[in-house]
Amino acid sequence: MSSVLLRNLLALLLFSLTLQASDGQFEEWCIADEQTPDDELQRALDWACGRGGADCSKIQPHNACYLPNTIRDHASYAFNNYYQKFKHKGATCYFNAAAMITDLDPSKMSKKSLHNSLQFSLDMCCSFLAI
Repeated sequence: MSSVLLRNLLALLLFSLTLQASDGQFEEWCIADEQTPDDELQRALDWACGRGGADCSKIQPHNACYLPNTIRDHASYAFNNYYQKFKHKGATCYFNAAAMITDLDPSKMSKKSLHNSLQFSLDMCCSFLAI
C-alpha cells in the first residue's frame, strides 16, 4: 500500500512541476547588462549577429524591432535570440560579461523597473521567445 501511495505522490509532484513550467515560471531571458558600456555592447552585438548565429533581421532598419534604435535595445534582442536559439546546445548568456539572465518577463515589467528604452523596446518589439 505504501508503494502505491508513494507512486501517486510522485506522479502529483511531477504533474505540479509540469504545470509550473507551462505557466512560464521557469522561463529565462538574456538581456544587456545596464552597467555595460556601449562599446562593449557593440562588440558583443556584432558577435551575436555574426559568428554567434543570432537572427538579427528584426532589428534591422524598417523591421519590427528596430526602434528604439539603441545599442542596448538591439543587444538585448540579439543576446536573447542567441540564448533561446542555442541554450539547449550549452550556450550561455555571458557575452564577455555584457549580458545577464532574468527570470522576470521583460515585456511584463513596469516601466519603473527597467530602463525606459529597454522597456519600450520590449513592449513594442516581438516576444523574445520568437525565433
